[in-house]
Amino acid sequence: MDGSLWRPPIEADGIKARTRRGPIGAQWWSRRFIDLVESFADAGRMARGRAYARKGQVIDLRVERYEVSARVQGSVEEPYEVTLNIEAIPESGWRRAEEELASRAVFRARLLAGEMPPEIEWVFAELGLTLFPGSAEDLHMMCSCPDWGDPCKHAAAVLYLLAEAFDDDPFLILAWNGRTKERLLAALRRKPGAAPDPLEMEPEPLTAAGFWTPPSGLAGLRSRRPAPPVPPGFVLRVAAPPPIKVRRRPLADVLAPAYEALAAEHRPDPEG
Repeated sequence: MDGSLWRPPIEADGIKARTRRGPIGAQWWSRRFIDLVESFADAGRMARGRAYARKGQVIDLRVERYEVSARVQGSVEEPYEVTLNIEAIPESGWRRAEEELASRAVFRARLLAGEMPPEIEWVFAELGLTLFPGSAEDLHMMCSCPDWGDPCKHAAAVLYLLAEAFDDDPFLILAWNGRTKERLLAALRRKPGAAPDPLEMEPEPLTAAGFWTPPSGLAGLRSRRPAPPVPPGFVLRVAAPPPIKVRRRPLADVLAPAYEALAAEHRPDPEG
């Protein structure tokens, strides 16, 4: 482009990236997303988009089913419209993913506690599903600016701010892929876990020969691996939220600090 035609962007008081220097994205999921995008996107355009993100040129950003939309202030008065689309995970894929996540006690517990396990990407991969775009063909970027680059600096800026939005709420990754947090957790609450119930284990008859030997059912209980630690307040996440509020706050949010305090009191002292 002729340098005489270049105009600086109009300053905008938009969303500014929190990371002022270095890589953008603090959590594993946001770094995974950015690392993949940077592996196939033009490095120069991504650098210009990073500068736009840090200057606050992105006015707004919305994450919806299969689409992220934003407005980015450029060098003309009217902001540019940017959309980022990904390939949809079909409903049948989500049903299989929910069944698999519900069958794994640790995943189910952590998700219901509002945490995103790093290994969740492996679960989807085992089912032939992907949470993140792995190539340029998986990520469809559109911008109303005249730059035909893929990405242009406006779309690149949105990508970086999307990563920070993932830092704030990892469930936005699932929402972009077609499942809201509320719908996923409701499905996990409905689906029983796959761990066997000790009360339903088949008892063995106690004979004289085995009088001093515990039945194999009890021995099996002792030899089983201990269950993973349950996050404090897990019951508040598993149970359906009660329709009760205390000073306009949901009851589960009010009780959560008490569960945290009780759990802290009963943790073993690491020094002795």
